[in-house]
Amino acid sequence: MRVDLPPVKERTDFIHKVNEISGQNLLLCYQCGKCSSGCPMAPYQDYFLPNQITRLVQLGMEEELAHTKAIWMCTSCRNCKVHCPRGVDLYAIIVALRVLARRERDRKEGSIYPEATNIRI
Repeated sequence: MRVDLPPVKERTDFIHKVNEISGQNLLLCYQCGKCSSGCPMAPYQDYFLPNQITRLVQLGMEEELAHTKAIWMCTSCRNCKVHCPRGVDLYAIIVALRVLARRERDRKEGSIYPEATNIRI
């Protein structure tokens, strides 16, 4: 399967945004998959498992992540963090992805709360 990555500038901007909002260092994840093995929602994900979400962020694939149901299916149980040998809080990353997806949607469709689009989280 061929994957076309976004330009480097776009990738690094996206990664920095996710790191800033989540407070996590995405580069700590080395794709062991333990977060996915502990996730109660993993069998029900539409396409991406939890560790794959982290990898897509590392690759800067913002568009793919914005359109997946996987970021909205997280139950916030934080089993992923408990199982992670590097202490990466995937839930915080997913919350950051949700924030960015909502911002993008509001930018395109218009927000019902336009004053809320400038709030930093």
